[in-house]
Amino acid sequence: MNTSADIGFEFSFAFQPLVDIRKREVVSYKALVRGPNGESSDSVLAQVPRHSFPTFDEICCRKAISLASRLKIPTKLNLNLSEARFYAVDRNISATFLAALQNKMPVENIIFEVTESENVIDQRNLLQCLQILRDFGFKTTIKGFGTGYSSLKLMMEYQPDYIKLDRDMIMNIHLDYVKQSLYSGIARICNRLSIEIVAEGIETLDEFRWLRDEGVRIFQGYYFARPTFEALPKVASHIFSM
Repeated sequence: MNTSADIGFEFSFAFQPLVDIRKREVVSYKALVRGPNGESSDSVLAQVPRHSFPTFDEICCRKAISLASRLKIPTKLNLNLSEARFYAVDRNISATFLAALQNKMPVENIIFEVTESENVIDQRNLLQCLQILRDFGFKTTIKGFGTGYSSLKLMMEYQPDYIKLDRDMIMNIHLDYVKQSLYSGIARICNRLSIEIVAEGIETLDEFRWLRDEGVRIFQGYYFARPTFEALPKVASHIFSM
């Protein structure tokens, strides 16, 4: 089984909550890779040779599950899935499944976040990967939905459990009629297909209020809590009374 020693450096994770505003509770934590002393994700990824990304991705998922288990995470866990894993999907997802069993974390509590690909060949691999994840019992999220031209094509072939609206769409959405119109179209599609929308990158009260009033119930962003290194951050109690 691969370990950090196999890639030549150490790393850890910070966690950021995903908040369900209707349930008034944290429903998941996103695991964000960090250096061993909390250094940025960019500093970690810069150390990974391109050919080592599948191995790195596998180690990431196993370490995140192990740390979340030690922190006694009471909710779901969101993990990034890089494009590199699409090419070693059976081995890597099997290793993650085993890690979940070893740490007594229900498989259905693990949500993989993947970014849609603009490349037709890559999208085929993405679809295969998403289906294997579903076969193992994991939940799936498509990140950055609506920012690429392939979004609707992907939705015709695969319906994830969640989609995440990108920060580019969310920023100042309360002031932008075009963004509001795009959101309305996406919301109608997701409602018909029973796909939950997650608003990622919420930084202001106005952004939050507009999306909440339009029916979004799951949020992630600095407005609620910043990522905390090797700990589960608290969400301010006043958030749930707004």
